[in-house]
Amino acid sequence: MKESEIQSSIIDYLQILENKGKIFFQRINNTPVYDPKYKQFRSMPKGSKKGFPDILVIKAGKTIGIEVKTPIGKQSKEQKEIESKFKQHGQEYYIVRSLDEVIEILN
Repeated sequence: MKESEIQSSIIDYLQILENKGKIFFQRINNTPVYDPKYKQFRSMPKGSKKGFPDILVIKAGKTIGIEVKTPIGKQSKEQKEIESKFKQHGQEYYIVRSLDEVIEILN
């Protein structure tokens, strides 16, 4: 299964929880976009941090970073640094490879 497919199933689930008032979430897309007109990637917006988790969830006063990977996907150096920052500030950060893992984390 592709990372985008795993992420899509997770987002569908999170939307259900949000509609029930159990969480608040945001998908974070901070990957620079390729601009075919100029044949290059656009720079990231000011304040964006490379390596930020794919999904941000707020539940019961906690901020939870969720980084979605395939079964063989690995974190980048920047993702490891962001994970460290989350934990340094007492927040949660998870690397997930399936919807089932997200369900377990949020229960």
